[in-house]
Amino acid sequence: MKQLHSIKEVFVKNRNVTLFLLSILISGLSYGLYKGMLDNFLAEVVAMGEMDRGITEFFRELPGIALVFILAAFYMLSAETLYKVGAVIMLLGMGMHAVLPPLKILTTLAICMFSLGEHIQLGMKSTLTLSYAKPGHGGTALGLQSSVSQIGTLVGYLVIVLAFSLFVQAQPYQFFFTCAALLAAASMICALGIKGKSETDSTKRRFYFHKKYSKYYMLEMFYGARKQVFFTFGPYVLILFYGADAAMISLLFAISAVACFFAAPVVGRIVDKVGYKVVMVADTIILVGVCLLYGFAHHIFPMEIAFIVCCINYVLDAVISLASMASNVYVQELSDSADEVKATISTGVSINHVITIFIALFGGWIWQTLGIEILFICSAILGLCNSAYAATIKTSKVSQA
Repeated sequence: MKQLHSIKEVFVKNRNVTLFLLSILISGLSYGLYKGMLDNFLAEVVAMGEMDRGITEFFRELPGIALVFILAAFYMLSAETLYKVGAVIMLLGMGMHAVLPPLKILTTLAICMFSLGEHIQLGMKSTLTLSYAKPGHGGTALGLQSSVSQIGTLVGYLVIVLAFSLFVQAQPYQFFFTCAALLAAASMICALGIKGKSETDSTKRRFYFHKKYSKYYMLEMFYGARKQVFFTFGPYVLILFYGADAAMISLLFAISAVACFFAAPVVGRIVDKVGYKVVMVADTIILVGVCLLYGFAHHIFPMEIAFIVCCINYVLDAVISLASMASNVYVQELSDSADEVKATISTGVSINHVITIFIALFGGWIWQTLGIEILFICSAILGLCNSAYAATIKTSKVSQA
């Protein structure tokens, strides 16, 4: 009830807000089923190794760069319309997983299609959340939106934990891909029900490059690089190196979702209270310790203990990643209009993918040839660079208050 009360206080009273948050909730459930079993599906059924996983992730991240051209071509469409388009494409990608045979090329194609829709929605979700938020509650609104998504994702993870624990011999990957596709369809229907259209950018651009955002662009690159290591190789380390099954991985994701559900509103309030700069600097300093433990736990502890240490650190990384909302608030403070916020956030989404595709491509090679220790040392170094750069941001008196 407290969470619902917060939503009423933070968001404007509008039917679109209900449909928007419901769409995010159902989409989160679909994603929970999908992500909860995807890594094990790739390792066990599609037979992808470390290098294969990196290559697949390279193609999964390509839509993030293609977004520059896609959104520029459809500049006349509102944020609401693009959010709907993203929902349709996500449904197509999930449907491909449900019907196509588990071959490496076809599976990669399905992942790429789903990713395209996901990336189109990514910037629009932040844009719509900020537009629906009451003045002075931008950070809190982003945190609540993240919590709503985490609720759905958590339920999806727990379903996978239960199902894959009960059906150990014949694990139902195809069945749950179909369920995820049906949920993606329900989310799309909610998205299509959102009425109204925000004004299109008068400059006829979906992307906005300006000197005042130069630090934001750099921070997005650092964030994208460090995020990619854990997103792609974090679960795969637990699967290939420690032997975790789908139920265990999905349980870990579920624990991360619970942690993020409670932490997201708190992080949002912290951003509003202490300012985005403090949050940007602090989160990546903590990340350094997380990365080093993830890469070296098996040298410090017995394998059983090292596995637990890595699981704890995976959850910590998920919570730390919530601090990325601080950069969106930073953009909102610098901007002169809602259109500028929308275009700049979309630009940031694509910029951080410029480096993530190379991290994905070479991350598997680094792991395969140099070991997981070097892979996570690189992630820690990127975290330090992010903190150092964030420390150079000059904040206004309002943001420091």
